[in-house]
This record gives sequence, C-alpha cells and structure tokens, in this order.
Amino acid sequence: MAGALGCHSTDPDRGARLCFHLKPGSYDTAALVEVLEQMKVFYRGERVVLVRDGPSAHWSRAMRAWVAEQDRLTLERSPAYAPELNPVELLWSSLKKRELANLAGGHLADVADATEQGIHRINRNPQLPWSFLAHTGLTIHPTHPPNLRKDQ
Repeated sequence: MAGALGCHSTDPDRGARLCFHLKPGSYDTAALVEVLEQMKVFYRGERVVLVRDGPSAHWSRAMRAWVAEQDRLTLERSPAYAPELNPVELLWSSLKKRELANLAGGHLADVADATEQGIHRINRNPQLPWSFLAHTGLTIHPTHPPNLRKDQ
C-alpha cells in the first residue's frame, strides 16, 4: 500500500485529502512513479510538496530524474527513524486498529476491501485526516483545521 495525505494551503476549507494506492507485491521505483503520476491527477495540477521517508526506491537515481522533470512536485526527505513525523503512519495505525484488526483474509482483495472501507471511514470525518497531519507537530499551514474558525 502507498498513501499520501495532504492539505490545501490555499483553500483550508477543502480540508486534508487522502490519496491511496494498493497493488500486489512490493513497490519499486517504477511502481512509485506510477503512484506519483496518479497523484498528479488526484491533485489536479496543484503544487505538491511531498515528504517522503527513506526507502531506496523513494530516492533512486531514476526517481530523482523523474522528479526533476516535474514542475509542480517537490520531494522533501523526512529525518531517518522518525515515523512520528509521517502523518501516513498514523493513517496506517488507524486502519490496523479498526478495519485490519484480526483480519485473516484469504485473498489480497479481502485486505483491499477492508482498507477501502477504512479509507472511507477516515474521509467521512474531516477532522481525522487533519489530526494525522497536526499530530506530527510539523508546521502546517493553515494552522486551524477545516470547518473551525480561528477564534474557536
């Protein structure tokens, strides 16, 4: 599974957005480039700063070359061994505690279905994706969650 969680700095009322990808097998550079291509469509031409962790496929020569050709995508690397700074880790934790807890699916489709149900659960609550971002303690603009006024 691959996921990206972001917020709109220019339109805070749109809230946090979750981009999710699932495929059999592991992710190599080519598969991650495919995910990033889909993410470009998902974010419809908006500028994206993507904070990535350290697996080699995230930082391969081919990945760096592909990123260099993108005018609306910037990759930033998170510190090593700092999952607490990665909001997607909180997403995975939420899914593992609810939809994937004690799941003994016989097929990848069972896991995909349960995961999709969890993604829908998370997306139905606009505060939950925002909380994953805010929990990192990183500076996130805007500084107030969607649907809440600054004076609340």
